[in-house]
Amino acid sequence: MSRKPKRHEEHSNHEAWAIPYGDLITLLLAFFVVMYALSSVNEGKYRLLSDSLYAAFRGEPRTLEPVEIGQHQAGAGADSRTGVLQQQRPDPAHAPPAGPLVKLAPDLSPMAPTRAAALAEQAVRRDAALARVATEVESALGDLVKRDLVTVRRNELWVEVELRTDILFPSGSAQPAPGAVAVLERLAQVLAPLPNAVRVEGYTDNVPIRTSAFYSNWELSAARAGSVVRVLAGQGLDPKRLAVVGYGEQRPAQSNDTPEGRNANRRVVVVILAVEPQGDEAAAPAALPPAAAGPPQGADGGH
Repeated sequence: MSRKPKRHEEHSNHEAWAIPYGDLITLLLAFFVVMYALSSVNEGKYRLLSDSLYAAFRGEPRTLEPVEIGQHQAGAGADSRTGVLQQQRPDPAHAPPAGPLVKLAPDLSPMAPTRAAALAEQAVRRDAALARVATEVESALGDLVKRDLVTVRRNELWVEVELRTDILFPSGSAQPAPGAVAVLERLAQVLAPLPNAVRVEGYTDNVPIRTSAFYSNWELSAARAGSVVRVLAGQGLDPKRLAVVGYGEQRPAQSNDTPEGRNANRRVVVVILAVEPQGDEAAAPAALPPAAAGPPQGADGGH
């Protein structure tokens, strides 16, 4: 009976772990070398950039020390103050005097006081002109002012003439009432000789309206302002001076919760804009005031 040869167990290598371990250490060494290289900073260039930005925004550098610009890098073994690559700094006592700093300053030229005085004089003339306009309008519509059907207001940029629609239009209509044309003609006689631009603004209450003529209060307010402009233009006002704005119910002067408030919101406002005088003559009309900062917004309501 033949014997099977006895197999000897293969000898295992217990040192195999050293190979991946060595690779890991090599990779870690390469990683830290790369990280160190990225963390090194040229302090001289960094300080130059920092002082340049500070001087640009604040007017002068933060430090009087000279800035080193070179290949010297900060880090272990290459300190910017004690390393062998450090450049010799000049003695401040022998340094050339620094040039004057250039700073932005207000206009101190001889013409500045003259210009300021001229602007102040123009403002005075503009205010005086608006005061005359307000006085003439109040005189022309004095009876209506006393009955609180017309209100005249003035500030430094415009004169505002507020007309209640009770005297201008029937309810829900943009056709001027019989007595409205005479009132508007009196106002036009004051405005026709003037160079001021005129903006007519229409307003309504919040009562909805939807008719064959007016789909909403927007259309009604714009149509009423347009009717006023048409009368003013027919009395000699240059159409180029006139503008129409319809605000509908969006700019109420009072609450719409009461009949009195709704009646106050139904109005037309004639805004007479200031002109900027040039010398002894009137210049072009001033720009239209923004709606948010302009005169109180009002319009005739839908009813």
